[in-house]
Amino acid sequence: MVRPRWIGVLFVCLVVAGAFAWLGQWQLSRAIDTSPAPPGATEQVRPIDEVVAPGEYLPEPLVGQQVEVSGQWIPEDFLVVSTRFNDDVEGYWVTGQLRVSDQGEPVSLAVAVGWTSDRERADAAASALSEEAVSSPVSVDLTGRIISDEGPGLPPGADPQEMPRMSPAALLARWHDVEDLEVYRPYLTASEPLGGLDAISSPAPAEGSNVNWLNIFYAAEWAVFAGFAFYLWYRLARDAWEKEVEDLDDEAAAAS
Repeated sequence: MVRPRWIGVLFVCLVVAGAFAWLGQWQLSRAIDTSPAPPGATEQVRPIDEVVAPGEYLPEPLVGQQVEVSGQWIPEDFLVVSTRFNDDVEGYWVTGQLRVSDQGEPVSLAVAVGWTSDRERADAAASALSEEAVSSPVSVDLTGRIISDEGPGLPPGADPQEMPRMSPAALLARWHDVEDLEVYRPYLTASEPLGGLDAISSPAPAEGSNVNWLNIFYAAEWAVFAGFAFYLWYRLARDAWEKEVEDLDDEAAAAS
């Protein structure tokens, strides 16, 4: 084991184990948030531009953050999204395209404006809101929770004409006036319902722990890998030594 060949292999193992140890330390440093958001931070209403920018993913700690935003409705784009639950009751959301900015490149935000358990009522509310936006195209101020996109994929067997998921990407495919349009990836659930609909049940997100157990698990894995590097060197060197001893015994037996 003290031959130059195995000392060289040991040096390589030390380098590999050191790299694994560094990776484990890096994972541990990311496992604990030393500056977590204070309790109730999501309930403090913030301007949407302080929380997320158009085209960006919503950071995990800010999912459910209360935000405020202003803009104008695009009249043709009040659409119904199905399979929405309010306190375990299945129903529908009416959603709209809120044009947040039209200076330079236009920017829009998908907004869920209210809930109902009845599809006919949802369709009627969407039509009424479209007519109101045409007759009174004024800027509106909204507050609500900003929530991550659910993804545009449809469940197996779903009606392609239905929208069972709240996805700005899916809504964008049906919106009008979208040339050069930038879109917020997350969507907003309005605090105050519109069009005579019921308020959307959107409780405050649960307070998360400042400890990321997944990162701790990864750190433990790197420690195991570092130990395995030394075990591998020991096993290879010992096997080589045992083979040499066996060869010497065989030679001695043959000589006698």
